[in-house]
Amino acid sequence: MERQMYHYATVSKALEELTEKGYSVDYNLQEDKIINSPADFTIEEIYRYEGETDPGDEATVFGIKSSTGEKGTFVAGMNAYTENSAAQVLNELFIKGRQEYNASKE
Repeated sequence: MERQMYHYATVSKALEELTEKGYSVDYNLQEDKIINSPADFTIEEIYRYEGETDPGDEATVFGIKSSTGEKGTFVAGMNAYTENSAAQVLNELFIKGRQEYNASKE
C-alpha cells in the first residue's frame, strides 16, 4: 500500500482530518515507544505543513499505526529531526517503506 502525502494550510487541519479517520492517540506524549520499538509502527499517512514566510515553521504530521492496531498522530517540527528522536525514527521508517514499495513495483 502506497502511503499518501497531503499538504494542508495548518497542522490543526491535518490533525482534524486524521482524528476523523480514527487516529486518536497522541504519540508526541509517547515518543519513547517509537524510539525504542520502531518496528512496531507503520506510517500510513503524512501531512505536511509549510510555513509561508518562515521555513522554520514547517512541520510534518504523521498518521501512524502500532502493531496492536492503535492509531495515532505524531507532529514533528523542522527542529525535531535530531539523532535518536522519534521524528528521525519515523522519517527513517518512511524512507524505508518507500524503498520497499518501489522495489516491489520493479
